[in-house]
Amino acid sequence: MDIRAPLTDEVLEKLRAGDRVKISGVVYVARDAAHKRMVEALERGEKSPFDLEGQIVYFMGPSPAKPGQVIGAAGPTTSLRMDAYSPRLMAEGLKGMIGKGSRNQAVIDAMKKYKAVYFAAIGGAGALISKAIKKSDLVAYEELGAEAVLRLEVEDFPVIVVNDIYGGDLYEQGKARYARKGAA
Repeated sequence: MDIRAPLTDEVLEKLRAGDRVKISGVVYVARDAAHKRMVEALERGEKSPFDLEGQIVYFMGPSPAKPGQVIGAAGPTTSLRMDAYSPRLMAEGLKGMIGKGSRNQAVIDAMKKYKAVYFAAIGGAGALISKAIKKSDLVAYEELGAEAVLRLEVEDFPVIVVNDIYGGDLYEQGKARYARKGAA
């Protein structure tokens, strides 16, 4: 399924855990240090460095771009580090997150409450993923280096829906499918 970012509830209602998706449009990059700063700003009554409404945040571990490239390898980083901050950002309108690994129950509950989804990007495929990134601009927190907030323009960025707005969880479905009867 091809989708455009920013996301709408109408698009999210069509997505199910396990769907393969290609995203085009704008995706923001932020990791734990940036998430912490964004949430602290919101708690002080300040604005996020970008309007969160409908947006997707990619938990990306970038590498420096080689001459002539938009960005270096752009693979996902472990999403668990953002779990403490994700529900607050969803409350402000964040609709999608991209990373690797599972999310905690509080994040899964927030996805149902605020209609947001979690996508997995393929770990170890950062060089391949970077080909879908057409433009990269610094948005905030330049002093954080690789953890600064970036605005990416992407085309056919490949992801898989892990958690949908209905509580579907691809990782749990996979475990159940391959569990042996009577195994603990």
